[in-house]
Amino acid sequence: MVGAGPDSVLRSATRIVVKVGSSLVTDGGRGLDTEAITRWADQIATLHSAGRRAMLVSSGAVAEGMKRLGLARRPHEMHELQACAAVGQMGLVQVYESSFRSHGLRTAQVLLTHADLVDRNRYLNARSTLLTLLNYGVVPIVNENDTVVTDEIKFGDNDTLAALVANLTDAHCLVILTDQAGLYTADPRRHDDARLLGTAEAGDPALEAMAGGAGSLIGKGGMITKVLAAKRAARSGAHTIIASGHEPDVLLRLAAGERIGSELRATMPRMAARKQWLADHLQLRGSVRLDDGAVGAIARQRKSLLPIGVTEVIGEFRRGEVVACLDSAGHEVARGLINYSSADTRRIMRRASSEIERLLGFVEEPELIHRDNMVLR
Repeated sequence: MVGAGPDSVLRSATRIVVKVGSSLVTDGGRGLDTEAITRWADQIATLHSAGRRAMLVSSGAVAEGMKRLGLARRPHEMHELQACAAVGQMGLVQVYESSFRSHGLRTAQVLLTHADLVDRNRYLNARSTLLTLLNYGVVPIVNENDTVVTDEIKFGDNDTLAALVANLTDAHCLVILTDQAGLYTADPRRHDDARLLGTAEAGDPALEAMAGGAGSLIGKGGMITKVLAAKRAARSGAHTIIASGHEPDVLLRLAAGERIGSELRATMPRMAARKQWLADHLQLRGSVRLDDGAVGAIARQRKSLLPIGVTEVIGEFRRGEVVACLDSAGHEVARGLINYSSADTRRIMRRASSEIERLLGFVEEPELIHRDNMVLR
């Protein structure tokens, strides 16, 4: 469905992340759809010839592995799923490589885990690699490294991974292609008055309620992850388009300015890279609960967190790890790099910074979390 109004946000984008849903590349889970992948390659090659650079986040490895191994049902055991991913990844890369090679384009396989992005050095290494590939004119094919990933380090879905790649590379636009026309105000299969949203603001809480509210089949089908991915991508200034991958030449039409699907526009201030990295930590090492005075100081006055404002330490963490700052009701108000371990934090909480050396025998920093190493939620 085509929306009315101004040009698509993709028209002015020169660095793009395209996420293709598994239902689009696996022929409904029956293995890789070579013809569909060829169509994506054709469109991206055309964009490339116009000076645009695209990164492709693609699912499909597990489904292809199942087909190659002759499995009729998706396994439940982690090691069996990882084996399917390992076998299927060969086919996934082979199809993309041959499809792009016909256009004279080179591709690169980039497999990531959450651990690659929570570690600052590995985050920067991944960023440098992707940007270098783009500079070489290579099309990165990005996927989660399912062969080694565990529940503790999973991104959870490729929508989240695609948003993080957009953040990582300062992309201008994230295009999420799915089997739905876009984001609706309600489940169109159950509500005759449901309408397709043409344009909205990424991060608007109403979108999350709309996509994943009680009784929403769309939310269960994955639309909530797309809305949250748009919110995450917007932190680095990237707009998001959610559109049907069944639309003919959808990428080329969007690039020409046509409005297709739903545009979730980035309107929030662009974060500094370091704070963006902090905001995108999906898994935290622990948390500290704050009194009302400390919450006000960091949330409204943008001050650093001092030990005296902490009322409880939750979990175990080391100096330099990312922890959440909770209000008295348990809601996260900020997160940041903590200057003291959980054990040391318990010893100095509710105390003035001037007492740290007496209590610990040393002083790392007077602040528990410095405002430069903190991001509000």
